[in-house]
Amino acid sequence: MIAHEGRASTPFSELQNALKALDANGLRRTRRTLDSAQSAHVTVDGKKYLAFCSNDYLGLANHPELIAAAQEGAHAYGVGAGASHLVLGHAHAHANLEQQLAAFVNLPRALLFSTGYMANLGVVTALLGRDDAVFADRLNHASLNDACLLSRARFKRFAHNDMAQLERLLAVTQAKRKLIVADAVFSMDGDLAPVPELLALAERYDAWLMLDDAHGFGVLGARGSGVLEHFNLRHPRIIYMATLGKAAGVFGAFVAGDDTLIETLMQRARTYIYTTAMPPLLACAVSKSIELIAAGATWRSQLHENIIQLKQLLATDLRPGWRLLPSSTAIQPLVIGDARAATGVAEKLAARGVLAPAIRPPTVPQGTARLRISLSAAHTAEDVRALCDALFAAGRALS
Repeated sequence: MIAHEGRASTPFSELQNALKALDANGLRRTRRTLDSAQSAHVTVDGKKYLAFCSNDYLGLANHPELIAAAQEGAHAYGVGAGASHLVLGHAHAHANLEQQLAAFVNLPRALLFSTGYMANLGVVTALLGRDDAVFADRLNHASLNDACLLSRARFKRFAHNDMAQLERLLAVTQAKRKLIVADAVFSMDGDLAPVPELLALAERYDAWLMLDDAHGFGVLGARGSGVLEHFNLRHPRIIYMATLGKAAGVFGAFVAGDDTLIETLMQRARTYIYTTAMPPLLACAVSKSIELIAAGATWRSQLHENIIQLKQLLATDLRPGWRLLPSSTAIQPLVIGDARAATGVAEKLAARGVLAPAIRPPTVPQGTARLRISLSAAHTAEDVRALCDALFAAGRALS
């Protein structure tokens, strides 16, 4: 080992300084350890909490029928898939689930991926290259942004839901292939993309339209099949992605669309080809989840009632300067502003036994740090009132 004279440093000194800067700006992320199953009421680090942190929008993550389906899948297939889908990891449970998902979202064919992040990376990089262009909403999820960068296509971003700017960009491009990508429900603002308008522009300018429906699948539409059902849309230009670890309560993701699209992804999407398949027992659990979602109108109604109640209660006594964004979905963002202030409010709620995560830059723009309140059908009216009472108390404590 060679010591450098006059230098008191380690191989990671620069990283240590960067971590200290995160601390100074209130941006260091930390983890809590969950001791219980995912639920509206959880035990974390040995303490009981009322939680508004989860994307388990229908309360299915701990549903006994999903647990039973996973157990049956484990008995039939074991625990691990053992190989990639294209080698020997593609079980009947996967094949059946892909057919079930395609039928559920009313598209010709579906392809399973291990995660939504991998699905987005796989789709965009398989379809686009240097001669192409991708047009992305500025508030898209990080996975879509990373996918666009990795594709090496020209990456054009338009202001959030700004169709006029998107059309200007499409009108002047000389790209060989064109892809518009957008969250269907934006994960930090909770609002919907104007999907019919996006599709109209895709048709006008001969582009594909990719929708990331991670937060709409299971929740939107009369049967819960997502944003396409919500807007009553079906079109061969649409590339539809949804995740299975949020409202579906399990794990994984899928892409659905035209048969040629799906076959191309199976042959070219690196995040599909070069990774081990989802454990078949999880595919069995997802299959049961889709059945429950399709019959779960009561859950979606309860979720909608919780959203209305939260909005009505917060309108009565919200601290000046705090702002509830205009979302009609389970994601209800309460903008606090400063990152350290948002963290402080989250800590005050936690002290009262309520968990609502503080979301800070770079996940959201500077000056818009917020509490991301995630509602679930598993929450009761009493739960929603307890959250609001805790928020009112936190606001008064800061006065």
